[in-house]
Amino acid sequence: MIIQRNPRLYLASRSPRRRELLTQIGVQYDTIFFRNPPREDRELDETPHADEIPMAYVERVARAKAEQGRQIVAERRLLLQPVLAADTALEFDGRIIGKPADTDDAQGILRRLSGNTHRVLTAVAVAFEGRIESRLSVSEVRFGVLEETEIRRYVSSGEPMDKAGAYGIQGHAGMFVEHLAGSYSGVMGLPLFETAQLLRLFDFPL
Repeated sequence: MIIQRNPRLYLASRSPRRRELLTQIGVQYDTIFFRNPPREDRELDETPHADEIPMAYVERVARAKAEQGRQIVAERRLLLQPVLAADTALEFDGRIIGKPADTDDAQGILRRLSGNTHRVLTAVAVAFEGRIESRLSVSEVRFGVLEETEIRRYVSSGEPMDKAGAYGIQGHAGMFVEHLAGSYSGVMGLPLFETAQLLRLFDFPL
């Protein structure tokens, strides 16, 4: 199927940052939501598998989200358009760090990241017409040493609670970052270079 003129896609994400980044590159989209949070949906189980490496984990979850989004489009008989999904996680000391469970967890994560380098892994997946393609962005981020008062103040702002690794680089935590090697937009949650690569595979005009 040829994608329509003035094309749109479905964004399978609630993230305002991903919406902003798609808008930045001129992609028009409609948002679709899952009926339940991912951790309550068997098909979108975000629990890492035993011995699953972080890069494989984020790619698996992103592809599962794209597939689930495609199923929603079919079930609701929506206009056929590509479905784009993404997943972001941090890797520190070989372990996956997702969103904090609570404020104590957020503080603990930030203490571990303080003065250290971690990797931000973001996978993007596009599903359309029985086909799924994905790309992975890997960035290295080094934090300066954070004072305890700084950590508590940041967590009390509420900003880190819905973000992988308990921080958002585009917000207040941007001043924690001493060095970044990789994709700034990838650390935000949607690597634009890889996203554009994927969309071109589906002949989606940019």
